[in-house]
Amino acid sequence: MNDDRTAPETTPSAPPGPTAATEPQALAAGLHGNVEMLMEPAVGFLGPETTVAGALDYLVHALPEGGITYLYVVDSEQRLIGVVAMRDLLLSRPGQTLQEVMTASPFAFRPDTSMSEAMQSALNRRHRLYPVVSDEGTLLGLVMGWRLFEHLATEISAQTGSMVGVDREERTHTPIWQAFKMRHPWLQVNLLTAFAAAFVVGMFEDTITRIVALAAFLPVLAGQSGNTGCQALAITLRGLTLGELADYPVRNLLRKEITLGALNGLCVGVVAAAAMWVYAASTGTEHPALLALVILVAMVGACVGSGIFGVVVPLTLRRFGADPAMASSIFLTTFTDVLGMGLMLFLATLLVM
Repeated sequence: MNDDRTAPETTPSAPPGPTAATEPQALAAGLHGNVEMLMEPAVGFLGPETTVAGALDYLVHALPEGGITYLYVVDSEQRLIGVVAMRDLLLSRPGQTLQEVMTASPFAFRPDTSMSEAMQSALNRRHRLYPVVSDEGTLLGLVMGWRLFEHLATEISAQTGSMVGVDREERTHTPIWQAFKMRHPWLQVNLLTAFAAAFVVGMFEDTITRIVALAAFLPVLAGQSGNTGCQALAITLRGLTLGELADYPVRNLLRKEITLGALNGLCVGVVAAAAMWVYAASTGTEHPALLALVILVAMVGACVGSGIFGVVVPLTLRRFGADPAMASSIFLTTFTDVLGMGLMLFLATLLVM
């Protein structure tokens, strides 16, 4: 028998009134499904005429798995009319009936209550479990509070996988063939987008052949611009999830990421340019100063562009009705590689060749 120190308050079966939005509440807004998917059979329900002594006797002999936290009072037609917390039961006189000690009209979910609405209620009320009733008030089952929070945690963790094309439904125990069907289509998409980056590099094959030093700095540029884009992408997805972009204009976010991209690109570009200068000079490559300038300008441009893509990609996916997190990094990587490598090779061709 579990003792809950907080009795369910007398509240009609309706969602709570507006409250100040917190981060967990904002995260709950994007949940999928409804309460019925988490509902368990109801236990611990008795008639209103049952005495406190009779209820205690019931608790002694009723040992359901997981124990009993509340006693639910139902009428002859199994309609929920009240709830009794263990504290109230133990402090009442043995001869009192449950109708005398119960909290009438307790808060309850409907089976079709959305998971986002249920999670909002759980964040406000903090009960261990919640009754589920039909439109007529019939007690149908119970939903454990920890199951709601577990569902929220699962949904949040699914976003990380979605960014690289892992389906929200895949789990560690998902069969191999099913996991293959979920993942492989996105890998084919990734392959097709990678051809775009390869095509850009192929356009400047002559430049790479004559200035071999550039080939050594292609992965450096791609890595830095990719990381910059992923940072912007993470912030944008967080803003979408928490509902922050409703109050923060997208143009302000773009301005911020462009500025950050320029600052970060300049700082890492100076280091990369110095490295190129030293490398080119030590290997006898012509025009080391111009190559260093190419790396510096390309790094700044690539980081600025990556910041823009990190904002635009998820917003574009959402505009077309797709999940903003779904495979975002696949498209982002393609855009940053094409921009970064293309810009560096174009500048090298223009200035050095």
